[in-house]
Amino acid sequence: MYGRELADVYEAIYRSRGKDWGEEAADVSRLITERRPGADSLLDVACGTGAHLEVFGERFATAEGLEIAEPMRRLAEQRLPGVTVHAGDMRDFSLGRSYAAVTCMFCAIGYLETVADMRSAVKSMAAHLEPGGVLVVEPWWFPENFIEGYVAGDLAREEDRTIARISHTTRKGRATRMEVRFTVGDAAGIQQFTEIDVLTLFTKDEYVSAFTDAGCSVEFLQDGPTGRGLFVGVREAG
Repeated sequence: MYGRELADVYEAIYRSRGKDWGEEAADVSRLITERRPGADSLLDVACGTGAHLEVFGERFATAEGLEIAEPMRRLAEQRLPGVTVHAGDMRDFSLGRSYAAVTCMFCAIGYLETVADMRSAVKSMAAHLEPGGVLVVEPWWFPENFIEGYVAGDLAREEDRTIARISHTTRKGRATRMEVRFTVGDAAGIQQFTEIDVLTLFTKDEYVSAFTDAGCSVEFLQDGPTGRGLFVGVREAG
């Protein structure tokens, strides 16, 4: 998951679907500063290629990333020279400092397998907040919103290559299994590869409980960047 082949086409294929990392990061930045005026530092957990982090860096005096997948982390470091991108697992990282805001975008938290894992991640993120700091988490689908057998298809055309993506998603218990097949054509020929993504259907109440038990207030904002909503919490002072 999130190997070199996927990292290479990741942004191109999602941009073809209309994803705008810059607009999303700007919107989240406004949510943060509305709840904590003067917020000047941010940690983007599961920062991927750094597409959100790039804009966060324009909005906050200090913006750092955390990413477990090395191919994605390397692309973020190349994109943002001089910006710290930590290697780490969202469930148990410890960076030795706190931030005015912590974000975890694009459903990355859904890749955790169990409720205990999700709770550990929220606890670790909240532990890196200053008192009054803001935590923003974009969830994967709730169980009642999942569509069994969902198929998606996308085509990205660039100057020197074309990328096709087709996915099929099924459910087994709390897990969703998304099989994603890519075809990439360029001057060297046509290459194909398959990614298997397994994401967990946590409930809204489970997220809310994780936030409150981590010492944060929490509100759920409908829709959000990808239609799945956003959880926004504020760490209690003291």
